[in-house]
Amino acid sequence: MTPENELGIVRRVFAKQIVHAARTTDPRLEQALAELRREDFMPPGPWQLMRFPDGYQTTPTDDPIYLYQDTPVAILHEKGLNNGQPSFLTFLISIGGLQDGERAVHIGTGTGYYTAVISHLAGRNGRVVGIELEPELASRARENLARFPNVEVIHGDGANMPLEPADVIYVNAGASRPADTWLDALKPGGRMVLPLTVNFATEDGHSITDGAIFLITRHANDPDHFAARCMSGTRIYPCAGMRDEASEKALSAAFDKDGFRNGVSGNGGLGRITRLYRTDDIAEERCWVRAPGWSLAYQ
Repeated sequence: MTPENELGIVRRVFAKQIVHAARTTDPRLEQALAELRREDFMPPGPWQLMRFPDGYQTTPTDDPIYLYQDTPVAILHEKGLNNGQPSFLTFLISIGGLQDGERAVHIGTGTGYYTAVISHLAGRNGRVVGIELEPELASRARENLARFPNVEVIHGDGANMPLEPADVIYVNAGASRPADTWLDALKPGGRMVLPLTVNFATEDGHSITDGAIFLITRHANDPDHFAARCMSGTRIYPCAGMRDEASEKALSAAFDKDGFRNGVSGNGGLGRITRLYRTDDIAEERCWVRAPGWSLAYQ
């Protein structure tokens, strides 16, 4: 058996384990993870694997087998940027519910590995736009995804550029508020996977954010109605173009009031959220958070 055949078996095992850990049963996700070579989207090995809570551990060699673990891998170590934890990113992709033929936007595409997974879900008749702020990563993603005909990679700030109408928007960085451009781009029935987070500094000086993942759904018959649901906690790299001081202060107070620590809500307030409003003209008692121009409310 050749090394590539052995890796093929490892990928199939990896795919089954990741899909199970992500709490999804979508066979398309398992197929995508089994077929994609994670090493094709990484810098040359040996690689630095993130081991919580101890930090990075360097692999002994450049054997790709080390990449088929449920752990982040450094892609721009000096900035603390990783190819994220496969089970968590697979979970986020799954809750977007992307269907064959739909259009998706992936903000924070990195080197393109998870954009390639999204491409598989969109199918030949769908389209995926990957947007990456870091020029080096955008260049690598464009090269890595060149063989995917339904993917376009754009270098730029995904929080501050107009987007074409999308069925699903995946925001792969922590924002302190939803961007108007993201909400405007959602088609009727469209979904957005959105991390809303607050900043803190790590011991090694990198900026990171802590908060929760929300699924935002635009009502099919009422474009001004956005349903909202908290899906999980998260710790994620910040979205540079969507950090708003007033919103961050309001979010921090809401998380503190909720007893939110390490991805766990203390009093269940997050679990009662049902609506995103594009206004702060909502009664305070109805709101989990209310900040200039937007609110998350219980009804």
